[in-house]
Amino acid sequence: MGEAASITITPMMKGDMEQVLAIERASFSQPWSRNLFLSEFRSSSVSTLLVALWGDPALRQVVGYLVYWKVEDEMHILNLAVLSSFRRRGIARLLVLSGIRRAVKRGASRAFLEVRASNAAAQKLYSALGFTGSFVRRNYYDEPIEDAVIMTLEGGAFRTIGNDVTYE
Repeated sequence: MGEAASITITPMMKGDMEQVLAIERASFSQPWSRNLFLSEFRSSSVSTLLVALWGDPALRQVVGYLVYWKVEDEMHILNLAVLSSFRRRGIARLLVLSGIRRAVKRGASRAFLEVRASNAAAQKLYSALGFTGSFVRRNYYDEPIEDAVIMTLEGGAFRTIGNDVTYE
């Protein structure tokens, strides 16, 4: 985890948008638009946007991001991506763990997400964190049409991760 030692997880700022959009466009067949990200900023009572910064945090070199909602007692992970040249360094894991920790502090007791059925790397990440595949939503994604695996993390496993201060 030496690479991750140079990573700082912090709230996303609107000034990070160009870097975030570049990662988004390179990562997804149907990337979020600038307006969609901006709408998440406007929904701050529900939405949390985090970035992973590489090196000196003052320079704000964004290498990954996470967007999630906290509604009632649930955390819903909406979007997670890491710059391709920084993948497989534990950055996505740090983002998810930081998000869970923040959501627990705000009263969440479980998390869920949708992931493409073909995205084995993401499913492996979430499984390693204790998420389990709950069910499949047929034809959930467009371009290409694909099923979504709904993954959940609940109860003690969620709270244990959320209360572990070593991740941030």
